[in-house]
Amino acid sequence: MSAGGASSSSRVSGLPSSTPKAPPLVPTNHVTTLEGVTVRARIDPTLTVDDVLKQLCSSLKKEPASDFALRDESDELVTNDNLRKKIKGRVGLKLVKSPSRQAADTVEELQTREENDGKLRMALFELQKFIREEQFVQEFLKYGGLHMLVNHISIASRNSLAYALTSMQNLMDFDYGWGSLDDNFILRVVQILSSSQSPINVCRPATVILKKLVEADPLSAPGTLASTSKGPPALPPGSVYRYGFQVVFNQMKKERGLLGTVVDRLGSADTAMAQYSMMLINSLLSHANDDGWEEFVAELEQLNIRQAFIRSMSLHTIEDLTSCILDFQANMVRVTYRKKTTLVDPEHVPAHNDALSYIWNNSQLEVDEDDLGGIVQWRKLGFESEDIVQEFSEVGVLGLDCLRNFVETDLDFSKLVLEQSSRPEDRRCPLGKASNEVVELLSVYWNIFEPGYSTSTTFQPFFLDFYRVHFLATRFFLRMWGESGAAIGDFQRVLDLVQSQVKVALRSESVRPWREVEQEFNQSDYRAVRDRQMKELELEDDLLNKVPVRNLRAKLYKESYEFVRQQRIQCLLQGAWFVIALPQNAPREVVRRPKRPWRFMRLDSGLKYLHYVDSAVKFPVRSGLEDLPDRIDVSLINDIATGTCAPPPNVLRGDDDLPPAGVLSPSPLSFSLLNAHEGSLVDLIAPDQSRWADWTDGLNMLRKDGGHAPSTETSSFVQALTEIGLKIKLLDLSGEMVEIPTNLTAGPPPTDTNFFFSESLL
Repeated sequence: MSAGGASSSSRVSGLPSSTPKAPPLVPTNHVTTLEGVTVRARIDPTLTVDDVLKQLCSSLKKEPASDFALRDESDELVTNDNLRKKIKGRVGLKLVKSPSRQAADTVEELQTREENDGKLRMALFELQKFIREEQFVQEFLKYGGLHMLVNHISIASRNSLAYALTSMQNLMDFDYGWGSLDDNFILRVVQILSSSQSPINVCRPATVILKKLVEADPLSAPGTLASTSKGPPALPPGSVYRYGFQVVFNQMKKERGLLGTVVDRLGSADTAMAQYSMMLINSLLSHANDDGWEEFVAELEQLNIRQAFIRSMSLHTIEDLTSCILDFQANMVRVTYRKKTTLVDPEHVPAHNDALSYIWNNSQLEVDEDDLGGIVQWRKLGFESEDIVQEFSEVGVLGLDCLRNFVETDLDFSKLVLEQSSRPEDRRCPLGKASNEVVELLSVYWNIFEPGYSTSTTFQPFFLDFYRVHFLATRFFLRMWGESGAAIGDFQRVLDLVQSQVKVALRSESVRPWREVEQEFNQSDYRAVRDRQMKELELEDDLLNKVPVRNLRAKLYKESYEFVRQQRIQCLLQGAWFVIALPQNAPREVVRRPKRPWRFMRLDSGLKYLHYVDSAVKFPVRSGLEDLPDRIDVSLINDIATGTCAPPPNVLRGDDDLPPAGVLSPSPLSFSLLNAHEGSLVDLIAPDQSRWADWTDGLNMLRKDGGHAPSTETSSFVQALTEIGLKIKLLDLSGEMVEIPTNLTAGPPPTDTNFFFSESLL
């Protein structure tokens, strides 16, 4: 094999090169050696990489061949999976150190503890790249590289620390090898993040590392879904799925300023930093366990996390943040539902007792006795009984928090209570009951049922400001009560007015300003509201507002979105053809038709990899994965951005529902699979709206930190299935004109076992 520029060339195919009558061999690849010498070679694409290396090293007199590997011009490692593609594409190759030799050399260079050592900095810099490759990782771990890397993270600073953290971040993309990270390492990462002096290039990988540790809990281990009801599953030695929320949160509590610093970074001018901070918060919310959930959420609320995300909504010109904000909304639906279903327990939970004491003390009322000698306290605030735990049984801690916020916000709360106390008893507005009913009303409006994922496809700033909306709606209730001259028997009539006003005031949530919402609640005239509500009653069936029917709708909603979720994942398992798209900001003059513009993708049965093949034309793809040589690790997908890219020119012939060829404006059917540190893994355009919704929603539901379905199609399907199922269920009742009560009261339990169920009740 001759050096670059020579007239002759060797081939690596095994065919005799000395045959006199053979035609001149055309070089198909250039190979550059470690010494910088470039040679030309004709490589048989049917050979394995090992065979190619043996023949190349033999020609170049470099032994042993096991010490060498091939990389392309972009430093991607040549493997048996991609060798054929690179040979056919005449890609320039480099003869470099093998992963084993590179790992040994890297670990040796990491043994120095002198941060200013140039070789050490270069080794850490290159480690970021090599550690993404599984062949290197296996050898790196074998030589004890993880221990060396952790040591440098504990002592390094500035760029060296950024390189080391990024290397650890890339290592954690694999589901093995880092199960020995201990609490000291986690605390070190927490300390790095909590310091406002840490530079951005250090904070970015540190944030992702903490996120990955949160998501590596035992219940997230492959094949353990069925074990969730039986406690944490048994893990094999060395498993990385031994961390999770509680392990990380225990270290976070040692640096009390960490969460505040992360929340502050939501407004960072660096988009990636803001995105990673949002992703960390979302992971903490979605993986929080029972032991630390309440403390964690309370701390987030004190830091005004809702307002921080609302501010981000006004800066959502960057698509990368949209998905994170929608994920946060979905997580807050879960938080709100959990608060609503958590019983108030002042006897055992100090925070609940403190909230009740705050409410009572600010009322400036005194405890009295009734005619029977019973205590009169909470009934003075408009509750129906003195059993305060029972009074909040339907709205839970959410109702308690809303009432406390009402008291904090209304500076004239004591005057309000005094005014109601001065009225005749049957004319007093039951403030406590009204507050709880408004909570229930808003929960129905925003579908606060037991959620799997949110079907909201738009920003919901009013929902994130739930307490503020509750305050406005409760004040509106009090005003309608007074203006209508209501008595205690008119409670439901006034509540119906509030329900009507909520629908009007909160309409077009993603685009309306707050001042218009406040005007609707504070300035609407009673007569106008009443007239509008009467017209609405003519069109509505009161049956649908009954509590049992609302509960039935909640149950059917859960079943409907689970059905749609399974359907979306089945579409991924079947696979589909897509057009490989172009970035929308690509200069028009350099845009060319790609050689293989079509990609077929299919999810494997283990839900771990997207297998694919690129082709010049669409062809029938067999079932299974034999026709799909390449793959993308689903765990590397951190986000799915939509409407981000444009179709290439001269690919579409009008037989697909896509924009005209040559137009570089973003296609509404485009989407990008984004990685936290590599950017876009692939940009694709779906052939139609249905497959676009199937894949964007399905991929979102596969993400560990995913929580929302971005397409209106999925949202419509879930809502339609819910309403159809509800109507079918109600046909059995309404057809017989059966009266559905507003609520059911359970009788006393039997005193012994001498009873049976009547057949008429079964």
